[in-house]
Amino acid sequence: MDMLDLLLVLSFAALGWFWFDSLRAIEAARHAGKEACNRAGVQFLDDTVASTALALGRDEMGRTVLRRTYRFEFSDTGDNRLEGRVILLGARLEAVEMEPFRFLS
Repeated sequence: MDMLDLLLVLSFAALGWFWFDSLRAIEAARHAGKEACNRAGVQFLDDTVASTALALGRDEMGRTVLRRTYRFEFSDTGDNRLEGRVILLGARLEAVEMEPFRFLS
């Protein structure tokens, strides 16, 4: 196996890792968005999240990890759409942010 073959195999391995890690992160973000909506008493719409940003960040141990940002939509009244964000730092949930909404009694 020459150097080009080795580089190609390593590239495919890195792409495979990134793909599987992204699937795990999407599921974690979807779960976090759904839980935040349940706690707030609002409806999590479409049962999905969409990736909006990918960057490098540092975790609490100082290691370089991926910071992923996902957006989701929710409704407080059932006839509108508001936006929320889930930010993951590596495998850890960093933040869930939601647009201001009305509390209905």
